[in-house]
Amino acid sequence: MKRAFCSLLAIALAAGSASGQLPTTRTGDAIPRDMREIYDRGVQYLVSKQSPNGEWTGGGEQGPGVTGMALMVLLASGEDPNFGLYASNVRRAVKSIVSQQNAGTGILGGSMYHHGFGMLGLAEAYGAVDDRDLWSGEGKRRSIGQALELAVRAAVTSQKKNSLGGWRYSPDSTDADTSVSGAVLVGLLAARNAGVEVPDESIDKAINYYTKMTSSSGQVGYSGGFGGFDESIARISIGTLVYAVARRRDLPQYKATLGYLTQKLENAPNQGSWVEYARYYQAQALFQGDVQAWEKWNTLLVRQLKTAQAADGSFKGQFGPTVSTSLSLLALALNYRFLPIYER
Repeated sequence: MKRAFCSLLAIALAAGSASGQLPTTRTGDAIPRDMREIYDRGVQYLVSKQSPNGEWTGGGEQGPGVTGMALMVLLASGEDPNFGLYASNVRRAVKSIVSQQNAGTGILGGSMYHHGFGMLGLAEAYGAVDDRDLWSGEGKRRSIGQALELAVRAAVTSQKKNSLGGWRYSPDSTDADTSVSGAVLVGLLAARNAGVEVPDESIDKAINYYTKMTSSSGQVGYSGGFGGFDESIARISIGTLVYAVARRRDLPQYKATLGYLTQKLENAPNQGSWVEYARYYQAQALFQGDVQAWEKWNTLLVRQLKTAQAADGSFKGQFGPTVSTSLSLLALALNYRFLPIYER
């Protein structure tokens, strides 16, 4: 994200797969009317705010990471991404992300936050969006697969410069934090699940960084190589999620972070100062770790989102309506489970 967005996330967090679905969590199950209405209204808001070039601008943050979030919302709606209601919006969003990729370095946008969420958006679109005619009449451009492979190489190159094994705002940073690292690592894991080659060494180094940042209580530190443990539901959720998607459920740190989250259900999903960001990760972490706990939490989420949604379908939050709406809807999108990253 832009530097301001990175700073806000840093302050907030400092303070505060390839296997199939389980039989009980089938894709395409009936969705309650309230939930569907919340999601549809939110999607209509996002569609109305998309610019002709595929970006979401005005009223907050913008760039390939923001576009990647909104793209995932559209992909998670269940509409056919090639012929459905939002096919044009999906194609414009994909083109916007690819167009903003640095052809030399492979970096998406101005920070590794943008890179992580942009890479995640491309990974979820890869294989679902037919891009054979994506650039029709505009000259030869990178395909989704080519852009995703380049983004993966860029993330791996950035990590090699980082002695901690994670990522920070700049691709050349030698420091790391668990928020930026979460964005990039989930993007890499999604790319791997989509069939793009991601070095095992890169995943192992990142997971090793998280284990060092996870206390025995399940709390997850913010930056550096150790310490800074406090109750941040967002960071704890990120830790739980990356352990699960990286297939490291055997780690004691995974059991600790998941246990911490399941003990805090009565305070969720409206805990902390940066609610939308925490909800986004907590939804995925609980779904990956404990479906019954997620179902209880999800019931609370639907009630809260129904109350919080504005008349125009948006959600107001610290990062502007586009990001806040996208994060809120993606927390809800676990109910649909159309995104590959939402598989267990």
